[in-house]
Amino acid sequence: MQGTSSRHTLSMFGLAMLNVAAVMSLRGLPMMAETGLHMVFYLLFTAIFFLIPCSLVSAELATGWPEHGGVYRWVKEAFGSRWGFVAIWLQWIQNVIWYPTVLAFAAAALAYMFGDPKLAASNSYTVSVILISYWTATFITFAGLKLAGRVTMLGVIFGTIVPGVIIICLGVVWLLTGHSIAFLNTHNLSLLPNFSHFSNLAFLASIVLLFAGMEVGAVHVRELKNPHKEYPRAVFLAAAIILLIFIVGSLSVAAVLPVKDISLTAGVMEAFGRMLRIYHLHYLMPFLGLLIAFGSLGGVLAWISGPSKGLLATAKNGEIPPFLAHTNKNGIQTHILFIQAVIVTALSSLYLIMDNVSSAFFLLSAMTITLYLVMYLLLFVAAIRLRYSQPSVERAYKIPGGNFGMWLVAGIGIFAVLFALVMGFVPPTRLQIGTPTLYVTLVASGLIIFVGLPLIIHACKRESWLKHPNLQ
Repeated sequence: MQGTSSRHTLSMFGLAMLNVAAVMSLRGLPMMAETGLHMVFYLLFTAIFFLIPCSLVSAELATGWPEHGGVYRWVKEAFGSRWGFVAIWLQWIQNVIWYPTVLAFAAAALAYMFGDPKLAASNSYTVSVILISYWTATFITFAGLKLAGRVTMLGVIFGTIVPGVIIICLGVVWLLTGHSIAFLNTHNLSLLPNFSHFSNLAFLASIVLLFAGMEVGAVHVRELKNPHKEYPRAVFLAAAIILLIFIVGSLSVAAVLPVKDISLTAGVMEAFGRMLRIYHLHYLMPFLGLLIAFGSLGGVLAWISGPSKGLLATAKNGEIPPFLAHTNKNGIQTHILFIQAVIVTALSSLYLIMDNVSSAFFLLSAMTITLYLVMYLLLFVAAIRLRYSQPSVERAYKIPGGNFGMWLVAGIGIFAVLFALVMGFVPPTRLQIGTPTLYVTLVASGLIIFVGLPLIIHACKRESWLKHPNLQ
């Protein structure tokens, strides 16, 4: 056996930064700004009851079962191949539904680059940008992951971090120069939402989505010198950084724009525009629009092939038809990516059906998070199950406190997931998304269809799938 020291290539701070990059996105700032000062409650609730439990549980699972497969392997070990397939399917399909939302954010930013902010509210313009961008990104991915990796790295730095720092600095200057603070001009300055009306909590589920993805960083836990001590520190440091940027960045947007004027897709650019006009720097708007759109597109390139590789692994194991196991000369799962692009195209039609872009954006976000939350529910329950079914498996990182510690941490996560799942079916009062019945019907239909599909596929599984030439 080789010495383990050679594997210790990642510092605690380095892992924290990886987690920040995986989770943080500027597209969430307008949504949090919509909630006013209630954002403090939403963000703290999500960090304490979801982000941290998810990170700790994922670390134990990743170090106990470090082989490829991720959530597919973990849930399969606990409950068998059927539910392992459901888990990886949900991780993949929620990401597919996520693409139209992040590209709608990119479309809004590009509208400012084109010098016509009104385009951001145009449904047809938004759909056009989504489809052109996504299909272009798909064909770029077919050529291999080297170029996509470079674009992703540049996108995170220049399209997310740089604009994030700029909007925070502008917000601080706005405050220090005595300008009116929009969120202070409301009648309700409470940090807590009104719990007597569920509609006031409707944004909670979508804000939980903004913190999803920390389980991805858990695969790097073995690269730490002392995982048991350094991993929790990395998690708490990443959570603190994410919270700080989300809270201060969202407050910057909320300080400049009245709640009624915040667009869920164009809110960041609207806040930039208002502040830059005051400081006679409005000529920077096209440049910032380009940077933010570039960051969003880089994020899509980063994720477009990643989650589908998990689905490819199930194809190699005979879980889905071997047609989907096809790869090109660059090793890219082209058939899966084609189907992925077709689903994105179909979902993008919601922007043409809904009355406005923000409503479609929120509806797609709600569909995404309900699917992702079911996957997280399987993740937490699997972690508890494996403590009893496979207690002898060595875990480099193990949640302290024995089985009680696991029940406590995973139980908190299960509570947060179930609560957010219920909230995902509650339409927000500030957005017009048809009737409440229509909203619930659309979200529930998406959940039933996309959870039911993997169960149907698994039930139809054939032994011949595993013997197909594509898998040899």
